[in-house]
Amino acid sequence: MTDRPTVLVTGGAGYIGSHACRALAAAGYQPVVYDNLSTGHLNFVTGPLVTGDLLDGTTLASAFAEHKITAVMHFAAASLVGESMTDPQKYYINNVQGTLSLLQAMRNAGCQRIVFSSTGAVYGNADSKALPEDFPCNPINPYGASKLMIERMLGDYRAAYGFGAFCLRYFNASGADPGGGIGELRDNETHLIPRAMMALQGYVDFAVFGDDYDTPDGTAIRDYIHVTDLAAAHVAALKLLEQGHSGASFNLGTGSGFSVREILTAIRQETAREVPHTIKPRRAGDPTYLVADPSAARKVLNFVPRHSDLATVIRTAWAWHQKAHPLRSR
Repeated sequence: MTDRPTVLVTGGAGYIGSHACRALAAAGYQPVVYDNLSTGHLNFVTGPLVTGDLLDGTTLASAFAEHKITAVMHFAAASLVGESMTDPQKYYINNVQGTLSLLQAMRNAGCQRIVFSSTGAVYGNADSKALPEDFPCNPINPYGASKLMIERMLGDYRAAYGFGAFCLRYFNASGADPGGGIGELRDNETHLIPRAMMALQGYVDFAVFGDDYDTPDGTAIRDYIHVTDLAAAHVAALKLLEQGHSGASFNLGTGSGFSVREILTAIRQETAREVPHTIKPRRAGDPTYLVADPSAARKVLNFVPRHSDLATVIRTAWAWHQKAHPLRSR
């Protein structure tokens, strides 16, 4: 048993959770991964692994007791927007009911600190070049709705039970660990950068959805943040909770955006290859701009993205993708 503070990382075998585990270990914590491995990867795990589902209260309770958990980072969730539209029940069970089960286990164990992986999808069809946290939340899909419900639950747990809870709203997580070994790897990949790279490798077809937006090149603009920077923000939030901060909701982004065509150009510059693609109509609900105002996180968490310049995002992602696909067998 380690004498370092132990942090239960739900979804710690997944993309962002595995990067957070590495950041925790580097910062002097002992991550304990809790994952059902339905989408995570065994070879992404840092530290002890408890294989279990959030709805399994018995396994959760034993994990808290055995590892003397002092705090939780909560990444475990179903996260495909399109799937949430066709199977909302899965999202409310996995995300909302699963989180409620986790919170019950935390209360039973006397653990009251949690850093929650939320999403810019809580804002819904926002169309903003600098989206602040007080922008009205109006999610347009069950995925975003489930995350907003969890944020509200955590607010109630703060008020009633004295929980410390940060909700960190990501925009476009991207890139891979510069040291290699872990990165973005899903069976059903929908994200722009990895999908473009998979198209370069001949694994998938790639489409640009809409080239008639009111932007300089006609394609939609998004805020891309490196996964290593996201992980650092979670550790900073945890340290604030340890100092007695009650938590809040913060955007994690860079405050600047890149268009789809700019991303494809950056990939060409890094790989010296053109991403084969077709142009398709806009998807319903896709805003022109979705860019964070990260000033609150900068002020409270001292959050300064250090790896989120586009060249670093693309370079680390491409290095990962060139060796990733043999790992697809979990």
